[in-house]
Amino acid sequence: MDASKESQRPLYFHGTRAELAVGDQITAGRPSNYRPEVTMNHVYFTARRDGGGLAAEIAVLLGPEGSEPHVYRVEPTGPFEDDPNVTDKKFPGNPTQSYRSTAPLTVLEEVTEWTRLEPAEVEMWRERLAAMQESRAEIIN
Repeated sequence: MDASKESQRPLYFHGTRAELAVGDQITAGRPSNYRPEVTMNHVYFTARRDGGGLAAEIAVLLGPEGSEPHVYRVEPTGPFEDDPNVTDKKFPGNPTQSYRSTAPLTVLEEVTEWTRLEPAEVEMWRERLAAMQESRAEIIN
């Protein structure tokens, strides 16, 4: 692939609290960050760097104390679709550029530059997540 086509390829990001290395594969079949009793049939990613950052920060809020957020640039290894948890079934279109796949994602690099949540935003998300967990919000799996 020539350099001009390489620069036109979309970039994809995955946010998590997991520490991963270049070449690692992110696979389906793991517990949901939002409902740990649910095993996820897909891996999730976004074309927005800060969307990956938000996912990482949410994973930390829901994880064990002392977790750290990580954002990785990833490459899908198979077909993918719009994430129905944030697209047509709940919001029109795909404004968050969020996707899911049953195929693994390959970690290409860790991204360190992304917009962190302000303390007030962290608190807002903490409250939202608590409400989601209390209401047993549906995950489209």
